[in-house]
Amino acid sequence: MPTKSEVAASARALIRRAFKGSMASIDRRNGYPYASLITLATDAAGAPTFLISKLARHTANLVSDSRASIMVDETGALADPLQGARVTLYGRAQPAHAQGVRKRFLARHPEAAFYADFPDFAFWRLKVEGAHYIGGFGRIFDLEPGELLLPLEGAESLIESEPGIVEHMNDDHADALELYATALADASPGPWRMVGIDPEGFDIVLDGAGRRVLFAQPITTPAEARKELVRLAAEARAGRQ
Repeated sequence: MPTKSEVAASARALIRRAFKGSMASIDRRNGYPYASLITLATDAAGAPTFLISKLARHTANLVSDSRASIMVDETGALADPLQGARVTLYGRAQPAHAQGVRKRFLARHPEAAFYADFPDFAFWRLKVEGAHYIGGFGRIFDLEPGELLLPLEGAESLIESEPGIVEHMNDDHADALELYATALADASPGPWRMVGIDPEGFDIVLDGAGRRVLFAQPITTPAEARKELVRLAAEARAGRQ
């Protein structure tokens, strides 16, 4: 039986890998739950973020009642989806004006840059109040925000430097990103891109697939990030020999 910390790590990784999710809001017209498909990213702490139009029904619902839940799953390729992992997060959805939310979302969904600045679109974030994780039959856990989200206190310089780190890795170290993907994340070769880095690890994407690579221990500064990225590259090369 996995420990609670292992379950929380699995749930975090599942959310970080996600490109989309199902969001349930409270329909302002009839009071019933209203489920809709949204594209997803995460903020640095791991809370879901999304870009939605005020013309959409779910946005009108959230303006009327901010309570919402978002389900993320990786069960589509399974013959029995109930054997797969999924997590439902619940809380209150709020507009998110921080530049970090915008940058992380567009790094993951570059096609959204076409409409991100339309006057009716805005970035939102779910302020997580809890989560329910199912890792298959018999693996069912409730998670508190403190178990699911990463603490960012003391990591301000890392978060501030994130766009520069991501740009540098994508522009100058594409070979290392491919190495991380194939040797550490069980992925196929290709032009993988980094889309975010945080105290726990970093996220890479390619053609609608996401991978999460964890650090050996939490980091809080750009210098520590560089050291750990170098160490991971050495580990990946050693594993190839």
